[in-house]
Order: sequence, then structure tokens, then C-alpha cells
Amino acid sequence: MQHEAHTHTEHEHHEHGGHEGHGGHTGGHAHHGDTHAHHAHGGGKVSWSMAAQATLHCLTGCAIGEILGMVVGTALGWGNMPTMVLAIVLAFFFGYSLTLRGITKAGVDFRTAFKVALAADTLSIAVMELIDNGVIALWPAAMDATLAQALFWGSLAISLALAFVITTPVNKWMIGRGKGHAVVHQYHH
Repeated sequence: MQHEAHTHTEHEHHEHGGHEGHGGHTGGHAHHGDTHAHHAHGGGKVSWSMAAQATLHCLTGCAIGEILGMVVGTALGWGNMPTMVLAIVLAFFFGYSLTLRGITKAGVDFRTAFKVALAADTLSIAVMELIDNGVIALWPAAMDATLAQALFWGSLAISLALAFVITTPVNKWMIGRGKGHAVVHQYHH
């Protein structure tokens, strides 16, 4: 008997959300290893909600790293360039770490999980960091703001929000082609 490709409605994707317990699957569809095409639609319809969830996951790791890097660099009195480099390195580190955590928790070995995280998150994190750091660099006086100034926190919050808005369509495009977050999803089964 051949396994028929199946699609899930946006409602089912929403229910599936955190991947714990897989309560969102309905209709008795069996999943067969790597043949599962839940997010890797290969040109199928990808909802904005799905893309936003993938972007939010990526943004969480990026924001942790970005904020930590900016806070540490600023608190230590580092110049703008070393602070920005630290923030970018930490954004990638935490972005990949969140993905690695989820994949290894599913029983995948670290080497495979690391390759999946690189494939899934690199473009998304890179776009986020380009937008986020570009906004901070171009915002008058934002790079020179201290931790005690509203400009520091306000420009950081706005730059992260813009990074989310601009990266979501990138993730939607990637998921629709079986890339990005679509690569990660098959390891949650």
C-alpha cells in the first residue's frame, strides 16, 4: 500500500504548534520517517501563521543573543564594532541552540542535529541580523546609547520588530520549498 501525501489545514497546524504530544494530527494519518511532508510541501500552500511561528522561534534565539551581546559590550565599555560583532555571534549561537535543543530532544544525534540547524536557520538568522543591526547602525545615536537610556532599549525593540516583519516572508518562501523550518519539522516525529 502506498503512503498518500496529505495536507493539514491551517487549524491543524495551529493545534500542532509546540510539537508536544502531536495532538494536532487528525484523520488517522500515519507518519513514515523522512517521507513526512508536513511542512516540506514542495510548492504547497504555506500559511502566514506557519511562517510567523518559524520566524518567532528564530527571533527568540536571535533576540536573546542580540540583547545579551549589546548589554555585555555596552556594560564593558566596548566600542560599537566589537559590541555588534559579539551581539551577532551570540544571536547565531542562541538561534542555533534553540533549534538544536528541539531536535536533540527528539532523539537525533548531535552531529545530524547541528547540520539540520545550520540548514534550517542560517538564512533566517542572517536576514534578521542584517535588518536588526542595520537599523541600529543607521539610527542616529542608537549605537552610542547607554543601557540607562530609553534610546538603547527602544531602538533595539524596534529593530527586532522590523527584523521579524521582514524575515517572515523569507521564511514563508523557504518553508514552501521544503527548506528552513520545514527541514526541522521532520525530526519532531
